[in-house]
Amino acid sequence: MTVRTRVAPSPTGDPHVGTAYVALFNMAFARSQGGQFLLRIEDTDQARSTAESEAAILEAFRWLGLEWDEGPEVGGPHGPYRQSERGALYQEAADQLVADGHAFPCFCTAERLDEVRRAQQLAKETPRYDGHCLSLSKDEAAARIQAGEAHVIRMKIPETGSCVINDLFRGEIEIAWSQIDMQVLVKSDGMPTYHLANVVDDHHMAITHVIRGEEWINSAPKHRLLYDYFGWEAPVLAHLPLLRNPDKSKLSKRKNPTGINYYRRMGYLPEALVNFLGLMGHSMPDGAEVFNLDAFIAAFSLDRITLGAPVFDQEKLAWLNGQWLRGLSDQAFADRVVDWGLNRDSLMPLVPLIKPRTERLCDLAPMVGYLLGARRSLSAEDFEGLALEGEALLEALQFTLWRLEALGDWRRPALVATVEGLAAELGLKIRVLLAPLFVALSGQAVSLPLYDSLVFLGPDLSRARLREGLEALGGVSKKAAKRLEKRYAELDQGGADEESAAES
Repeated sequence: MTVRTRVAPSPTGDPHVGTAYVALFNMAFARSQGGQFLLRIEDTDQARSTAESEAAILEAFRWLGLEWDEGPEVGGPHGPYRQSERGALYQEAADQLVADGHAFPCFCTAERLDEVRRAQQLAKETPRYDGHCLSLSKDEAAARIQAGEAHVIRMKIPETGSCVINDLFRGEIEIAWSQIDMQVLVKSDGMPTYHLANVVDDHHMAITHVIRGEEWINSAPKHRLLYDYFGWEAPVLAHLPLLRNPDKSKLSKRKNPTGINYYRRMGYLPEALVNFLGLMGHSMPDGAEVFNLDAFIAAFSLDRITLGAPVFDQEKLAWLNGQWLRGLSDQAFADRVVDWGLNRDSLMPLVPLIKPRTERLCDLAPMVGYLLGARRSLSAEDFEGLALEGEALLEALQFTLWRLEALGDWRRPALVATVEGLAAELGLKIRVLLAPLFVALSGQAVSLPLYDSLVFLGPDLSRARLREGLEALGGVSKKAAKRLEKRYAELDQGGADEESAAES
């Protein structure tokens, strides 16, 4: 048997270190076994998927040295490798499931489903679909579909018993069918959900081992059932331990920068970041902590993976990066510095901003230091003297962060519209909102133009600095977070109401 593994990122945001971690382990296992490693783009979420995000993911993986044997821009015998281009295959699979009695059309509205969920929660039951449309005859369902009634396709789940999953790391895992929902397989827009597309693609792409994060364990029964319904052999399952923050919580951008491009912009070497990810739950036979990708692949074994929560420790990563930097020759070190930020391509976007403000070349370093290097650490004192203070200051920073986290277009016009739109919603003069953003981004009360700084820093670094600004102010408590979330939801609802009024 030829080992075939895959990674399947969704192009809905910034390239994530957790995705790189899963990709690294899948690639290392396939290479160590003389097999193939595939990359598949899971872009069935058409509302959130973007070509820009896909390009950023591919570029970030290549920067890390992760290469795939089949996938977008590489090709292969099992393409296309974007799920949005494989719709006919999913439709055929869904039709087969319905024809065989393993799936059914569901016409329940979102309002009804919300009511059922609330009732189940009040009764302290596991929220799940109640089977309302299971009793519809084929003729009635067909007539409603013919009439154009919105519907989804759901899979049937056994009413009793349990599913036993064999996990390569954990052994047998038993999950009662009563805990498994009648999963939507095809959405009302005709696009498949992850669960159907994942199983269909893994089968047709001849994937032998699915190595993924442990958050997918509860979905394994649905996938196993689909394999049984289709009569296909299921791949070997192995669920990797999740990356954790130092407090053992799941790695999240709220506590740790999670974007690959953040670490790239901060001057971490790709070799060091790959080395660090390789230490997450896997040990080298000789106990080495500093190793390159080739050595990791040569020594890689699924037997050497431990299930203890691997901690994404920033201090350990910085130490490891230092080991790699000091291991370079002087010439190689200088080359890496130039490649990182002191090259013409990096500097050219700054020239129009700094040339009108420059009298001597020695003025450049203090002017652009926060853009090319790490911004100095902040404290609450840095925000003193601003028009906003206290809860209003936290609100301005947090709301801006939330708006920018949701922003997919990181170009100047979109940034201007986002920040100025938020200022208008908050009833603030734009300069009042910009002032704390200047401090959070640059560590200075006055800096180069904010929007141009945001563009140059990029989304990962910009968002990270806003989070650090919030932490410098003492962070947001759980109680304060609830108030802010409620207020933010009211802002969004107000915007939605205005749009509805304009359309009517």
